[in-house]
Amino acid sequence: MRSSRFRTGTATRHFGQSNKEASSWSKLSRAIADLELSGTAPTVICRPRQRQLLAGLTVIDTTHERSPGVARRRVYVETYGCQMNLADTELLLGLFRQERYDPVAEPEQADVILLNTCAIREHAEERVVGRLGDLFRHKARRPDLQLGIVGCMAQHVRDRLLARLPFVDFVVGPDAYRRLPQVLNEHRPDPYIDVQLDRTETYADLVPDREAGVRAWVTIMRGCDKFCTFCIVPYVRGRERSVPMAHVLAQVEQLARAGFREVVYLGQTVNAYHDGEVDFATLLRRTNEIPDLLRIRFTSPHPADFTEATLEALATCEKICPYVHLPVQSGSDRILERMARGYTVEAYLHLVERLRSVRPDVALSTDVIVGFPGEEEADFEATLQLMREVRFDQAFMFQYSPRSGTKAARWPETVSPEEKQRRLQAVIDLQEAIAFERNQAWVGRVVEVLVEGPARKRDGAWCGKTPQFKTCVFAADEGPQVGTLVPVRVRSANSHTLFGEPEFTASDGAATVGGNGR
Repeated sequence: MRSSRFRTGTATRHFGQSNKEASSWSKLSRAIADLELSGTAPTVICRPRQRQLLAGLTVIDTTHERSPGVARRRVYVETYGCQMNLADTELLLGLFRQERYDPVAEPEQADVILLNTCAIREHAEERVVGRLGDLFRHKARRPDLQLGIVGCMAQHVRDRLLARLPFVDFVVGPDAYRRLPQVLNEHRPDPYIDVQLDRTETYADLVPDREAGVRAWVTIMRGCDKFCTFCIVPYVRGRERSVPMAHVLAQVEQLARAGFREVVYLGQTVNAYHDGEVDFATLLRRTNEIPDLLRIRFTSPHPADFTEATLEALATCEKICPYVHLPVQSGSDRILERMARGYTVEAYLHLVERLRSVRPDVALSTDVIVGFPGEEEADFEATLQLMREVRFDQAFMFQYSPRSGTKAARWPETVSPEEKQRRLQAVIDLQEAIAFERNQAWVGRVVEVLVEGPARKRDGAWCGKTPQFKTCVFAADEGPQVGTLVPVRVRSANSHTLFGEPEFTASDGAATVGGNGR
């Protein structure tokens, strides 16, 4: 996803080892040293190895004080990590817009630069550290520029950030966004840190600043109570708390009136949502009643929290799409227990059976981790067997990456980097073959595509998503209207994309149809 107002940087499926992080820090240290020697670094910045801030960073720019007739300040946000972080960036932009800041597309244009960061895997942190070296050069040329780190990485490595990066003006965790504009306007002489977790903060009253589009991501809960042994999320995002249903429904109604046709409910364990006596299934049923909304999705549910009521909603609510992302992580009961996942392989397979029973057209995706501490060849083979049995439409596959502060990080790693890579490649190869076969089954069939816009890599082609969240690219002489449903006959497919052409009838004035996207 690329926005004209903020950039994103996302982690890939293949993650390196810890020496890469050290390399990123080393490169950043050299960049700072080079600027100091050239005389272009701000005099208040000292080398990362000197653990003191001689005078802090007194950032006072009187030309930006918000008085009548004075130019508004400009903010640039760069986002790393998951869709939850992208939703948080929209929340931050809404907060800054409320405080009379204007978002800009490039860091060179900004008075304030924010990196909204991810800590879920080491690779995401490496990318941020490397990017800080580039942004430091902007700071060196413009000492009045305010540079800050927000989000999960800020929460996870806050002390090291300020010790190694004294030019950073503020480090703010996911529960402290409200205070950011005030902090920036106070012109504090020293770097500011606020990573206090808040068990009540949901930002329910704040209005995210979204660009016009077809799909809106709506955060309905924050935090996680599961404490899987490999996962840092409960430590950086806190405990579970849900946005009141009235706020959620009001936001979705406004989005539908604004032209959004699909909403995706977000939460670390989205199906654990509860607002008093209101559960996730109730929220889904109420959302299904909203006029002008065509499709409802949600991510990511936890297998242990998938209730019969939610299955019933999936079966009976016509706007809920037949697509479920259901993270399994491993196909071995022994590893699932070590991960503290809260379910067995048998229970997971039973849930898959129930999902396909209530929605025979459902598409399933998953997450898989290989190389977890203690994973033996038999455990890995069990994961491959589960993948063959379930036949996921899509999978996100990772090497295990220890996160400091988690229980699993205290355990010795028993799988070598080379073996991790071998296992990762094996699951990727298997999933590619399965995905190709599943997509081939759509060839010759007609699918309803919610049009998102022109295809990026094919001139004259358009793209969108099917109800099963499959990308579909189709040619059309006259561009269809974004946000409409187009019937497309699939002519070919690969592992990731369906390709086709619109279906016309003699009475069709356009290649669009009404309907619910089911």
